[in-house]
Amino acid sequence: MVQTSTSIEEKPRRNGSRPYPRMLPQWALDLCRPVVGVLSRLLWGVRCYHLEYIPLSGGLIIASNHQTYLDPFWNSYSIRRPVRFLAWDAAFRWPIVGPLLRMFGAWPLQLEGSDPAPIRRSIQWVSEGGAVVIFPEGGRGNPDGSMKKFKAGAVRMALEAGVPILPVTIRGGHRVWPNTLRFPRLRRGVEVIYHPLFIIEQREDEETRDCARRETERLAEIVRSAL
Repeated sequence: MVQTSTSIEEKPRRNGSRPYPRMLPQWALDLCRPVVGVLSRLLWGVRCYHLEYIPLSGGLIIASNHQTYLDPFWNSYSIRRPVRFLAWDAAFRWPIVGPLLRMFGAWPLQLEGSDPAPIRRSIQWVSEGGAVVIFPEGGRGNPDGSMKKFKAGAVRMALEAGVPILPVTIRGGHRVWPNTLRFPRLRRGVEVIYHPLFIIEQREDEETRDCARRETERLAEIVRSAL
């Protein structure tokens, strides 16, 4: 079953505030996906594993390690449902990149700021059955492909919205576009590995902050296990 985006995207939120920012309609995104897939396989040999773990419906947070600026396309072109992204707010001011981010459903996030609006919007989105991609490292990982410490935002959002997390490992992307290079290069062997759904387990009488810290470490270990 493939969801359509119009019912989620265009209706006003229940609290009467503004509807979600517009993005390309789902039919246009569905046309783009195979193009992105073909280019990714031709240029970088991208291969995806364990697609059976991707749920076709229901609220979902997709948490991935972050090796390149191409990661949002690599880890979502196989996900055939409405997907939004939380992306670095500075990138929305870049020529070409900024408009593309908006077209493909990204919301700006201040990496070091305190604006809660993107988080609230994302929680509302997944609560209504959508999926959102988050990079818990908060930026691109290390040039050798190893991960930086995960922040607890993805787990906190999953706790508040009551939705599962789909862990994703991107392997080999650092050879294509490490954070030491300005532009990507042609390297093959990129792999995208989907893991079984991660369900937050909050213990009895456990504080939310303690739960988020513990479960974030468990989530990071799952993603790291496939590197």
